[in-house]
Amino acid sequence: MLRTLTFMTRSRIRAFLCAMVVVMVPVPAVLAPPSALVVACSATLAMAAALSRWPYRGITLARAASLVTVVSFAVALVYQGRHQFVGLWLPVEMCALLLLLGRVVRRLPGWQAAVIGTSLGIAITVELPLRLTLRMPNPTAETSILVCFMSFFPVAVVAGIALYLRSLDDRRVRAVARARRAQRLDVARDLHDFVAHEVTGIVLEAQAAQLADQDPEGARALAVRVEEAGLRALASMDHMVGALRDPDERAAAEPPPTRMYGLADLPDLVGRFSATGGIPAELQRAEEPADDRSGAPDSDPNGERPEKPAGTLPREIESTAYAVVLEALTNVRRHAPSATRVLVSTVRTAGPALEVSVVDDGGDRRDRPQALTGKDRPGGGTGLIGLAERVEALGGTLTTGRHGKGWQVRAVLPVPNAQTGTTVGPDSPSRAVTP
Repeated sequence: MLRTLTFMTRSRIRAFLCAMVVVMVPVPAVLAPPSALVVACSATLAMAAALSRWPYRGITLARAASLVTVVSFAVALVYQGRHQFVGLWLPVEMCALLLLLGRVVRRLPGWQAAVIGTSLGIAITVELPLRLTLRMPNPTAETSILVCFMSFFPVAVVAGIALYLRSLDDRRVRAVARARRAQRLDVARDLHDFVAHEVTGIVLEAQAAQLADQDPEGARALAVRVEEAGLRALASMDHMVGALRDPDERAAAEPPPTRMYGLADLPDLVGRFSATGGIPAELQRAEEPADDRSGAPDSDPNGERPEKPAGTLPREIESTAYAVVLEALTNVRRHAPSATRVLVSTVRTAGPALEVSVVDDGGDRRDRPQALTGKDRPGGGTGLIGLAERVEALGGTLTTGRHGKGWQVRAVLPVPNAQTGTTVGPDSPSRAVTP
C-alpha cells in the first residue's frame, strides 16, 4: 500500500512539473505580435507531446508524434513573421522534437519507428534550421547548409542512444520470455514426473480393487497406499504452487519450494512401485569400476567392496537419474501392464559416468496389443522427449528401445571430475588422478 501511494505521489509531482514547463513555453508570446503565436504554439505542442505519457485517452505515441511533425512542417510554410521570434522558440522546439525522437525510436514498432522517426529527423535537421536561416535579412546557402549539418549531430546521438536502449529492452523481453518458458517446462515436467506418477498408481490400485474381492486387511492396506499416493501428489502440487508464487509473498521461514530427489530415494521409489503396481521391481546398485582410482579402499574387512556414497555425485546428476527411473517406471505402468519383472540398475562406469537403466520383460505379448511394445506406444510422448533434453543438457545420452520381449530405458550421465572440475563424457577414456 505504501509503495502504491509513493508511486502515485511521484506520478502527480512529475505531471505537475511537466505541466508547468509546457505552460511556460508560450508565455513570451504575450509580449510579441500575434504572428509569434504560430511558432509559440508549435513549440508548446511539441513540448507537451515530448513530456506526456502515452497512450492518453485513446491517443497513442505514434499519433501524437505524427501530429507534431505535421504541425512543425505546416508552421514552416505558413509563418510570415520575423526571424527573431523563430530564433526565440527554435531551441525549445528542437529539444522537444529530440526527446520525442528518442521515445519514438525506442518505443514504437519497427515500421512506425522508421517512418515517424525519419520524419522527425528531417524536421530537426532540415525544416527547423531553414525556418530560421531563410528568414534572416541576408540568407546564404552556406549558412543554411552549415546550420543543417550542425543539427544532424544531436539527431544522430539521440537516435543511437534510443536504438541502444531499444536493443536492451528487446533483450530483456526475450530473457523474460525464456524464463517463463523454462518455468512452464519445469512445471510441466514436475506434473508429468511426480503428480502423474502418483495418480497413475492410484488409478491402478482402484482398478485392482474392482477386479477381485479383498479381505478387510487387504482393503485397509489398499486404502492406506492410495492415501499415501494422494498425499504425495498433493505435496508435489504444493511445491509447484510455491515455486510459481511471487517470492515477495512467501513467508521468510518458508522452506524451499522444490525438493531434489537422488539416488538415495530410489529404494523407496522402486518399493512403492512394486507395492502399488503389482509388478515386482528390483533395484541393483553396482559398485564403481575397478579402474577408478579415487583412493577409496577396495573392500571392507568382510571382503565386500563398499559402495561410494551417493552424496559424492552432483545434485543435478542424481536428480536426473531419479527422473529417468521415475519416467521409465511410469511408462511401464501405462504401457506394459502385463510385465512380470522390472529391473532397475545404477552402475558407476569408467569415464567416469553413471549408467542408469530400467528394463521390463514385456510379460506375455499375447495379453496386450502389438502397438504397446514398440516405439509407437501411445501416451503423449512428451516425457521421454523432455527427459532426453534434460540428459543431453548434462552431456549425457538417453536411449530407449526393445530389449528382448520387453523395453529398456538407458541413460549415461558423465560425472564431473572432482579435482579438475572438468566433465568426462561416457565414451572418453578414464584418466587417473595423481594424489
